[in-house]
Amino acid sequence: MPAHHRLSRIYRAGAGLVGLALTAFGVLGLTDNIGFFDTGGAQVGGLSTNGALSVLSILVGLLLFSGTVRGGNFASSLNIVVGGLFVLSGFVNLALLETGFNLLAFELQNVLFSFVVGLLLLVFGMYGRVGSALPHDNPYWQQRHPQQSERARRARDVRARQVRARARGEELRRRASLYGGEAEPHAPGAEAEAKASSAAQEAADDERGFGRGTRE
Repeated sequence: MPAHHRLSRIYRAGAGLVGLALTAFGVLGLTDNIGFFDTGGAQVGGLSTNGALSVLSILVGLLLFSGTVRGGNFASSLNIVVGGLFVLSGFVNLALLETGFNLLAFELQNVLFSFVVGLLLLVFGMYGRVGSALPHDNPYWQQRHPQQSERARRARDVRARQVRARARGEELRRRASLYGGEAEPHAPGAEAEAKASSAAQEAADDERGFGRGTRE
């Protein structure tokens, strides 16, 4: 996927926003000099934390920043993977609440935060990538339907040649009228226009036939 593609910008934005929030949370937790595995209920931004959770948050935030830098498929896949891990973390830490294995000092609000962040990252990562009605110019649709994508590309090329041939024919007729003559019936521009029009019709017929075969 091109780095400047619209979808890539969405993946970058999702990874960057969540990465910034996690990094800020981790830095604020470390500045409070909380014990690494302290479970005393220290609060940062309404969430319980300790040194281990703060360091982990910073590391995940930096990982998401790498997705912001690279963009494209990498950022999309990274958002999906990290989002899934956040959702899984929410379930695991929900089971560990009020136990001696709650080493990250999770409380109920932390569990809810994990679910929200996980779902947010999943939405950002799957946007424009998962769905049954993706547009035909979508790079993921083109990757999954190479034959139909190639037919559509050829049809676009033929239409572009048709437009150029029509413009050439109009230019020849304009020049002929300026000099008081008439364009020849089989002028190069008119002949190219006719060929391009015929090719465009054939490509359109092939594409419609392919679509009917797929539905059947």
